[in-house]
Amino acid sequence: MLSESPDVTAMPETFPSEDAGAHVAPAAAHRRRILIVEDDRETAAAVAAIVEELDCEPIVMRNLPDGVKAAGLARFPVIVLDRMLPGGDGVGAIAQIRAAGSTALILVLSALGTATKRVEGLERGADDYLAKPFEPDELRARLRALLRRDSMAVLDNDLMAFGDVEIRLRARTLHVRRAHVALSPKEFELVTFLARNAGQVVTRMQLLENVWNLHFDPQTNVVDVHVGRLRRKIETAAGRPVILTARGEGYVFQPVPPPEGEAR
Repeated sequence: MLSESPDVTAMPETFPSEDAGAHVAPAAAHRRRILIVEDDRETAAAVAAIVEELDCEPIVMRNLPDGVKAAGLARFPVIVLDRMLPGGDGVGAIAQIRAAGSTALILVLSALGTATKRVEGLERGADDYLAKPFEPDELRARLRALLRRDSMAVLDNDLMAFGDVEIRLRARTLHVRRAHVALSPKEFELVTFLARNAGQVVTRMQLLENVWNLHFDPQTNVVDVHVGRLRRKIETAAGRPVILTARGEGYVFQPVPPPEGEAR
C-alpha cells in the first residue's frame, strides 16, 4: 500500500512488479520528487538519471494502475508518463490522475510520436509531449521548464504565488517576503498581466492593449515609465531583479530565479 504521507522516495533502480501494487516509501530528503511511469527498465533508468541531475528524486512505477495510485497519494510537481503501459494507455489515464487530486504537470514520453498522437495527448490533458527516442538534453530542458512552471503557479482564483512573491487578486495587493508593496491601480494591473504571462516575453504593444486598452502605439514612453517604477518597487522588496528586459522585444516577469548555471 502507498503511504498517506506526501514525503516519498525510491531509488532509480526500484521497479515495483505489476502484481505487487504501488509502494512509495517515506523519505527524509527534501528534494522535489518526479514520478516516472515507464515499464521499460532502460528508459526508466535514463529518465531517472536526468531527474537526479536536476536535483530531484525519481519515483518509478512500472504499470499504469500503480502510477495512477501513486499520483493521487503523493505530491509530485511533474509526472513523466509513458503511453503504452501494462494496464492501459497513459494518455487515457490523465483524467484519472486529475480526478485523484494530482496537480502535477504531465510530460508524456512515448514512441507514438506522430503529429496526430502528439496533438491527441496535449488535447487530452498533457502539459508537454516528447517522442521516443529522445535526446537527453531536450528531456532535461523540458523538465526544467515544467519545474519552473510548477514554482510559478496560480494557487486559486485569488492568489498567484511565485516563490516569495504573492499577488492577491481580490484585495489587489502585492506582497514580497510577506511585506506589502504599495502599488497604484495601474501598476497593479501591470504586474497582474505580467504575472499571468510569467516566464514569457511580453511586448510593449501587448501591455498597451491589455493594461491601457490602447490598440495603437501613442508614441509615448508610458509603458517604460510604469514598468520602470514597478520594477524598482519589487526589486527593492525582493533584493533581486524580478522584471527583466528582453532587449528589442519587451519584458519578462521572472520572480523565481532560474537554477544556478542555467542560461538567463
